[in-house]
Amino acid sequence: MNTEAGKPAHQKTVRITIDGRAFTVEDRHHTAADLLGLAGLPAAGYDLTRVRAHGHVETFRDAQEVNVKDGDVFVSVNQQGTVA
Repeated sequence: MNTEAGKPAHQKTVRITIDGRAFTVEDRHHTAADLLGLAGLPAAGYDLTRVRAHGHVETFRDAQEVNVKDGDVFVSVNQQGTVA
């Protein structure tokens, strides 16, 4: 439902964490690049991974859309990982 000004009548915010840091974002689709940018990381060189219960992970790249939910936990993954 939209208001007369053309903006959604109900904009909910959700709390997420990225690399252990808490952020509040609108409850909508975001790109992985947008969320990485929020955490101060460049999309080039990093992927965004959602960590769920029981070790289930879901990885997003660059312009991939991420449907955020309250309490989501994300970690950044360096694409240039080095091998010791």
